[in-house]
Amino acid sequence: MRFSRFPHFVSVVCLILASCLTLAAQSQTPPAQAPTQEQQAPPPASDEPLQTFKAEVNVVNVFFNVKDKHGMLIPNLTKDDFQVMEDGKPQTIKYFSAESNQPLTLGIMIDTSASQTRVLDIEQESCAEFLRAVLRAKDLAFVINFDVDVDLDQDFTNNVRDLTRSLNKMQINAGMGGGPPGLGGGPIPTTPRGTLLYDAIYLGANEKLKNEVGRKAMIIFTDGEDQGSRLKIQDAIEAAQKADTICYVILIADRGFYGGFGYSGDYDMRKLAEQTGGRVIEVGNKQDKLKQAFDQIQNELRSQYNIGYTPTDTKLDGSYRKIQIHSKGDYKVQARQGYYAMAKD
Repeated sequence: MRFSRFPHFVSVVCLILASCLTLAAQSQTPPAQAPTQEQQAPPPASDEPLQTFKAEVNVVNVFFNVKDKHGMLIPNLTKDDFQVMEDGKPQTIKYFSAESNQPLTLGIMIDTSASQTRVLDIEQESCAEFLRAVLRAKDLAFVINFDVDVDLDQDFTNNVRDLTRSLNKMQINAGMGGGPPGLGGGPIPTTPRGTLLYDAIYLGANEKLKNEVGRKAMIIFTDGEDQGSRLKIQDAIEAAQKADTICYVILIADRGFYGGFGYSGDYDMRKLAEQTGGRVIEVGNKQDKLKQAFDQIQNELRSQYNIGYTPTDTKLDGSYRKIQIHSKGDYKVQARQGYYAMAKD
C-alpha cells in the first residue's frame, strides 16, 4: 500500500464535496413528505445552553526516562523527585506514574535505498526478533519502507507473523519511482537514486500515529542520508512532536558504499531524536550491535515515567511550548523538548 499524496488527496475530496452539494441543490423534497429525524428542526433555544458547559481541558502528557551519568536507567523515583517547566514557568504535576502500562504503538521505518544493500538482511532478522520480544497483547505496530517511494507494508497489528512477513518481503529499490517527484515517486532530479527519509517520517507521524493514544514511538533504520524528499527535516520533527511520538534512530550504515566521501546524515537524525525524547544509536553494519540497540530500546520503552500537567498558559493557539523536566540528583532526563498547543479535533 502506497501512501496517498496530500495535495492530490485534498483536491479530490474537494471535488467530491462540490459534486455532492450540486446534486443536493438540484434535488427537490416531495411536499407531502414528513421530515425525517435527520431533517427535524433544531431544538428550541432553551435546550441549547448545555453546550455552554463544554470545557476543554488541555493535559500535556510526557513519557520519559531517567539515567545516571553512566547511562543506566534509574527506577523507583517519585513525583516529588521532579519539577516541570513550560517556557521557563513552573507547572503543577497533576498525574505521575513510574510504570508505563499503557499500550505501546510502534512505527517500524526501514530504509531500502541502495546504500542499505549490504545491511538490509540483518535489519530484517533483528527487527523481527525485537517485535517478538516487545509486543504485548494491547500493543500495535506498523511497518513502512522508504527509498524512492514511501510504502506502508503492514498496517496496525500486533500479529508478529504478519509484521515479520512484511519485513521479509522488503527489497532494495535503487530505481526511479513512479509518482510525483519527492513523495514516493520520480523521477527525482539529479540522481537515479532516492531516499525519502524526511517524507517517510512525516507520513508515519502524521498519517499513522497522530490519532493514536498512549505511548508512541518510531524506530527508524537508516544511514541518515535524505535524497529527494519534498519536506525538510524540521517538517518531520514537527510532525513527530504533534503526534507525541518518540523517535529512535538506528544509524546503520555500510560506510564502504560511500567510498571516501563519507556521509553526514547523522546530524539531522540526532536533532530529530533529541527533540522528540528518543536518541540515536550507531551500530555501523554489525548485527551484534543492532541486537544490543534493540535491547536498550526495549528497556527504555518499558521503564518510562509519565508526567501529566495542565499548562498555566491555557491558549490553544498552535504555538510551540518548550518543556523541561528537572530531577533531583545528578540524573539526566531523556524527554521530548516541547509540544504544540493544538486544539483537539
